[in-house]
Amino acid sequence: MTIRTVAVCGSGVLGSQIAFQTAFHGFDVRVYDINDEAITRARATMQGLQERYQQDIQATPEQTQAAQGRLSFFTDLGEAVRGVELVIEAIPEVIDLKRDFYQKLGAIADLDTIFATNTSTLLPSNLMEATGRPERFLALHFANQIWVNNTAEIMRTPRTDDAVFDQVVAFAKDIGMVALPLHKEQPGYILNTLLVPLLGAALELVVKGVADPHTVDKTWMVATGAPRGPFAILDVIGLTTPYNINMAAAAQGDEGRGAVAQYLKEQYIDRGKLGIATGEGFYTYPNPAYLQQDFLK
Repeated sequence: MTIRTVAVCGSGVLGSQIAFQTAFHGFDVRVYDINDEAITRARATMQGLQERYQQDIQATPEQTQAAQGRLSFFTDLGEAVRGVELVIEAIPEVIDLKRDFYQKLGAIADLDTIFATNTSTLLPSNLMEATGRPERFLALHFANQIWVNNTAEIMRTPRTDDAVFDQVVAFAKDIGMVALPLHKEQPGYILNTLLVPLLGAALELVVKGVADPHTVDKTWMVATGAPRGPFAILDVIGLTTPYNINMAAAAQGDEGRGAVAQYLKEQYIDRGKLGIATGEGFYTYPNPAYLQQDFLK
């Protein structure tokens, strides 16, 4: 089976990026979300992505407009996935929400459609039975700002069909990614296995009152030469995902992670400060303090 048409379910920060990147590389893409309000936000986000592609990778206006023309938008899941070869799920990082979604998706999608989850931290095998087609299910994870940070981690479950795995690896390359096959399940894949402990440690330093976010970032940037600190990275990711991850850990009895989740909710999320996507998080955009010449002094 050749992948020609892709449905991206969930049009948040990363879902929108996945959809636009896929359309930019010539695929027809159907974007699904739960209501008209979410779709309106997605359209605005993708309009902004046209500008980012032109600035960051020197795409022409003709190329980005053509990508926009290959996108269609749906609030009816059945219509969105009918006849597609691949569905990429990018809904919130809540396991019960994802399982419920896959049960609905499996009942209405074509039998030969491949399902891929973009989960950041969950094992795909924890979701595979809900799909009703574990042999045609795997994880496909992207780094944020995928047009420049172009990694795609493809992680199989013990039941993923070899041919399906190979097809998704090939698809990742076809949309301009560096394909990174993982042959054994690992929570957090490669990238988040390395990144999540850093972000968690940074948040704990702030929640415990050791230092403020900008001082933590300054420390990391000066000591390692990194272009961003952990709180700038959190702004790129968007604060909803780390909140959900920490809430899941808190539900398992981790009080420290619960305190981090409460901090994110009360100080940022409840105030509409979700990161770059809303213009403010730990920094204010489009000219965050960490890019100013005197930040590291």
